[in-house]
Amino acid sequence: MSLPEQNTGILALWNNCAPGHEAEYEAWYQGEHLPERLAVPGILRGRRYEMLSGTPRYFTYYETISPEVFVSSAYLERVENPTPMTRKIMSGVFIDMSRTVCRRVACHGDMRGTVAVTARLTGAGPIEGGVADGIAAMAAGLADLPGVARAELWAASGETTQPASAEAKLRGGDETISACLFVECLREGEAQVVQRALAAGPHGAAMEIGVYRLLCERSIDGAPA
Repeated sequence: MSLPEQNTGILALWNNCAPGHEAEYEAWYQGEHLPERLAVPGILRGRRYEMLSGTPRYFTYYETISPEVFVSSAYLERVENPTPMTRKIMSGVFIDMSRTVCRRVACHGDMRGTVAVTARLTGAGPIEGGVADGIAAMAAGLADLPGVARAELWAASGETTQPASAEAKLRGGDETISACLFVECLREGEAQVVQRALAAGPHGAAMEIGVYRLLCERSIDGAPA
């Protein structure tokens, strides 16, 4: 299966776990939540990460055939009818949530890495054209660095904005981003080089930059590499 890069949907998530509830959180995520989300038609892949530097502790993203998957009847049915365990986790274990439906607008590289750098631009709505072009150029340059597997730019997909779901209400509302520069590296040291380059770059002061190690991936049969 191949996807048009410009139409690929991304649900980008950052969050913390309430102290003392880590085992419960992991059991829910691995045993229920990831399989449940990957059962929604159009969701191709889910990847979970844990922080090496920066905040918050966890980063997760889902890749879909298009951003519109997140307003599909199958997806909305799921987020409006959380399971008993999801209700429990979302009501106080799953905290400090940043959640944004994005469109992947640039992708350089065809490999996957084990350490990711995320550089978030916070705020509501998509980034403006000039800023987007500048960050897309940064992604292209970073992709050429040693040890970088791929670099992508995700921009908030404003057309998929919906009222707060039942799950979001349990969390008490979510923060959002306008864009994210996502860089996958082979090793932590190479990710730190990317982190420093981003922090020193023209948009560094506006970015929230974190380095994350891959915990796991779940994908459907036929999902693109």
